[in-house]
Amino acid sequence: MVVKKKLMMVLILMFSLFDTSRVGAVDAGSARQVVDKFQMQLIDVMKGGKQLGYAGRYEKLFGAVTNSHDLTKIVRIVVGKEWEKLSETQQQQLVDVFSKFSVASYAHNFKDYAGESFAIDSEEETARGGVVIHAHLTIPDEKDVKFDYMLKEIGNSWKIINIIANGVSDLALKRSEYTNILQREGFDALIAKINEKIDNYSKL
Repeated sequence: MVVKKKLMMVLILMFSLFDTSRVGAVDAGSARQVVDKFQMQLIDVMKGGKQLGYAGRYEKLFGAVTNSHDLTKIVRIVVGKEWEKLSETQQQQLVDVFSKFSVASYAHNFKDYAGESFAIDSEEETARGGVVIHAHLTIPDEKDVKFDYMLKEIGNSWKIINIIANGVSDLALKRSEYTNILQREGFDALIAKINEKIDNYSKL
């Protein structure tokens, strides 16, 4: 009886350590941490926005954006089948300029602070092993802005691959614009238009 009890205890311990229901399960907590950290960095930049100026905000946000977003994956999704038609040099050039544009847009749009605050509402796993973090930005005397962050696990970390703001997908908007330019005007025209937007952000 003593031997049987010990054997049962060993088996219970083994099953608790190798719980098959958790094999492959998404660690949503780490994805939440990525979004939470990124939102805190945005608020921090907003609080010092005027003093930092555009260049200062860009510098502080460069690491925040590139560390939390999978910009290469985003670019590939945005241009779709056109990606395979580009040379490796063109692909890298597009990733580089798109990365600069992404940081520039955040530096432009999050430049003032008037008591705004982010809050995470919930999180859910997707059918393909990703995570969606539902959050909102509270703006005093205005309606909240709802954000849905879609993340994928890349290596040992989670990365944002899309942000839906008030139901509007950032990826969908860019995909329509970028593929049209590539197909009608070509690669150089797309790079020029993105650089033009970066330049405009720096002046506003």
